[in-house]
Amino acid sequence: AAATGEPVLPLYIAEPSVQHAEDFSSRHWRFIRGCLVPLRANLAHLGQPLIVRVGEAVEVLESLRQVFGPLVLRAHEETGVRITYDRDLAVAAWAKQHGIPFHESPQHGVIRGLKDRDRWAGNWERQMRAPLVQPPKTLVPVPGIDPGPIPTADELRLAPMTGGVQAAGEAEARETLRSFLYERGQPYQRAMSSPVTAFEHCSRLSPHIAWGSISIRTILHATLARRDELRASTKPGTAEWIRSLRSFESRLHWHCHFIQKLESEPDIEFRSFVPAYDALREDAFDPKRYEAWMAGQTGYPMVDACMRALVATGYLNFRMRAMIVSFACYNLWLDWRRLHGFIARQWTDYEPGIHLSQLQMQSGTSGINAIRIYNPVKQSREQDPDGEFIREWLPELRSVPAEYIHEPWTMPAAVAEEAACLIGQDYPWPIVDLQASAKAARERIYALRRQPEVQAQAERVVQRHGSRKRRKRKAPAKTDARQGTLGF
Repeated sequence: AAATGEPVLPLYIAEPSVQHAEDFSSRHWRFIRGCLVPLRANLAHLGQPLIVRVGEAVEVLESLRQVFGPLVLRAHEETGVRITYDRDLAVAAWAKQHGIPFHESPQHGVIRGLKDRDRWAGNWERQMRAPLVQPPKTLVPVPGIDPGPIPTADELRLAPMTGGVQAAGEAEARETLRSFLYERGQPYQRAMSSPVTAFEHCSRLSPHIAWGSISIRTILHATLARRDELRASTKPGTAEWIRSLRSFESRLHWHCHFIQKLESEPDIEFRSFVPAYDALREDAFDPKRYEAWMAGQTGYPMVDACMRALVATGYLNFRMRAMIVSFACYNLWLDWRRLHGFIARQWTDYEPGIHLSQLQMQSGTSGINAIRIYNPVKQSREQDPDGEFIREWLPELRSVPAEYIHEPWTMPAAVAEEAACLIGQDYPWPIVDLQASAKAARERIYALRRQPEVQAQAERVVQRHGSRKRRKRKAPAKTDARQGTLGF
């Protein structure tokens, strides 16, 4: 829309208020910077390199207005947290003050100003299946402007993180998509749940989607084209490929479904979907449990391996994401609001709408989802039966025999000595009793759910946020059960 023959100034603003908020990290900026560097080169090839400035949005835009005079401002619609929402309001007020047209365009299937969910799914299909918009072949440059440096995380004074980050940029995004659709994705449907296989066979596109180096529409069109190719094929394994791509396509829908919740109800950043749950854990925060959870020192190997893998890589598959939050909120009885900042900083693919909705869903405060208290020992046995993932991330357990790797506290003393892993010394005792803590959490949640006023609040959530793809069920607790399957 901007590249219509007039001079165009592609601008990225690194905003201190955003980047020093509790949910932003140097890992995020490293990925963003990895996108900006090739984007600048690509735009320069078209005639106008990317302009990068550090500062608050209104201040940066005003400085440009004073130099260049009247502007037309274009941006995509963003569903973010309160800080970015307030920024958008400030920019809109600035634009109105100076008579500057300000156009915001949808970037995927989320609808701004949505009145109800009744036709949401159909709108998603129409918008996402619309023809792709091709980029311009040239840009009319703005003469005499310094592109400015693309700062590093250190230059932005972001707290350092020792873990890695996925390779970034449009070329990486397209190659990741290609390798998933043609090489890695065949076992996706059966491989997505286990951390042993998910790192390789999940699409790994989520950071690119979250930070904009590829669009949902581009991914969907490529997925549908690949599915059509497969339907015409007689090669072995074609049926599994098609099932996996169908499953993947459904998750593209759920991506926008979750973000729509935050778009429609921004307050879920600070309060539960069902407000009655806000006081449930408010006064029960245990800092020692919280520290053990963050450090991967809970005494439950699958929880600890997942936390250490997340901190080191910035990624986990969905089932393991759900499990670590479930364990924190049910077994450790931690308030989801206390988890928000820390875990948001870890995800390379942090997307506020998905993140906040999932935190609430996995802690039981959405009011409309079935209570899923993941048993980490059961998950460990099912998803990592040989202890391969556990041994990779918990070196202190590498010599523990397979029969004890999921519950190392059950090792006889002689076995523990031979494995050089003394429980309570080399690896901690379980921080809580799994069955007792789950039972207590379940009783507290259901006691609250049975109250008429809480059921009324839950019904409001169903009407406002529930999926309309299937007939609404009578019991609010069961609505939207498929949300638990999201995972790229």
